[in-house]
Amino acid sequence: MKPLKSALLAAALSLPVTATLAATAFAVTPPNLLVVAQNIDDIVAIDPAQAYEFSSGELVTNVYDRLVQYDAEDPTVLAPGLAAEWEADAEAKTITFTLREDATFHSGNPVRGEDVVFSFARVIKLNLTPAFILAQLGWTPENVEEMVTAKGNTVTVKYEGAFSPAFVLNVLAARPASIVDEKTVMEHEEDGDMGNKWLNANSAGSGPFELQTYRPGELVRFKANPDYFKGAPKVEGVLIQHVAEAATQQLLLTSGDVDMARNLTPDQIAGITSDDIKVETFPQAAVHFLSFNQKVEALQPEALWEAARYLVNYEGMAGSFLKGQMEIHQAFWPKGFPGSYNETPYTYDLEKAKQILEEAGVETPINVTLDVINSTPFTDMAQSLQASFAEAGINFDIIPGTGSQVITKYRERSHEAMLLYWGPDFMDPHSNAKAFAYNSDNSDENYQATTTWRNAWAVPAEMNELTMAALAESDPEKRNEMYVDLQEQVQAASPIVIMFQAAYQVAMDKGVEGYVNGATSDFVYYRLVTKE
Repeated sequence: MKPLKSALLAAALSLPVTATLAATAFAVTPPNLLVVAQNIDDIVAIDPAQAYEFSSGELVTNVYDRLVQYDAEDPTVLAPGLAAEWEADAEAKTITFTLREDATFHSGNPVRGEDVVFSFARVIKLNLTPAFILAQLGWTPENVEEMVTAKGNTVTVKYEGAFSPAFVLNVLAARPASIVDEKTVMEHEEDGDMGNKWLNANSAGSGPFELQTYRPGELVRFKANPDYFKGAPKVEGVLIQHVAEAATQQLLLTSGDVDMARNLTPDQIAGITSDDIKVETFPQAAVHFLSFNQKVEALQPEALWEAARYLVNYEGMAGSFLKGQMEIHQAFWPKGFPGSYNETPYTYDLEKAKQILEEAGVETPINVTLDVINSTPFTDMAQSLQASFAEAGINFDIIPGTGSQVITKYRERSHEAMLLYWGPDFMDPHSNAKAFAYNSDNSDENYQATTTWRNAWAVPAEMNELTMAALAESDPEKRNEMYVDLQEQVQAASPIVIMFQAAYQVAMDKGVEGYVNGATSDFVYYRLVTKE
């Protein structure tokens, strides 16, 4: 790409971004600025104590650090962040962190233990949407400053509950555990809000990028932090332009006005023919499943659950209308993270399914309603299931509804069969193990936000015990083995048939390298990006 003259570049970047992207005079993006077209209208808040949307998660990750974090070099490995090292005492329920000495905030202030205490206490005291993630550790507004203490460059974190240190570390790697600059934030406090209003328009982090400009529903602009302790970003900045329409994103990319388009449809992806554009695919954390409500007597035989696993046309769907959007995955924890189980033993086998039903004495036909969100690709998936299951005498009556209608019915346990998906709140396998392998009280009065309870599956006592034992296991390797065991059990005998793991496709200029898009929006990294 040709570099723009410095004067032209300055003029271009001072213009409204809509004008910059539309102007034919600037059909080549600046050489040291990554320009991204993306729908970012989901952002409600960018303060790490409040941010809970997909796009805001990306912003927080690129601007802030955590004590420990999944990072751009390998987003599947929990690595040191602001903590250079740590020591866990499972018996005392304590983790002691030693802060690195070379980390500074964008303000120039050093990262101190007091900033860590302030950041964690701030989340708990403000008690905004993501606070529940840290509150799991037994922290309250009254005790948090006793549970998290600092002395010099050492921070001691205490927690309550039968948790393994690995679980606690994953909680501390989550978005609300981002560390903010106490001095800068409190300079902008208004009416006791601990800087919340100011941080929803500005930043006070130590991450690889500093927030330069944020205009809601219009743009986000980062500038590189040259003093970042893991090395300065390879581009001088990132400009994310809000472009709601996928067709407009496609036009901007093909015309060279942006380097990357984040929200193209599968059809648009499939239609790319230019040698100047490439498409990269990234596995995502959401798993998609078919489930059977155990309140329905006809859906209770375990033979039906087993046969169902051979009636899903996995390859047929993944190779056609789901191509690029999902890949075959048959376990509850997504691949790409410690503790995942990636074996896929089930394939479409009509004769085997019929044999299983016949040998178990399951009488067919079985007529069952199937609730599904009324949008693609979910309706296409439902129609595929309807066709393949009918061959074995299991007849789905598809009931489409809005997302809220389907979820409400699911929470009420008033469905029969359900086609839906699930994603973890934070990247620890317990987040999904509790959802797919634990239900110790199946009563209607004991509402639980889990797939097991919502499908009225009274999980066997041994599986419940293993789930809680894995949560408490202090040995990381043994703990991962326990989660693999749980996934094998759920895969083999459960009324929840896990079929796919979501994938995300990003189209970009062929000269862009180093973009990292992990399994969730919290794992989108621009620090290693280069442009030719």
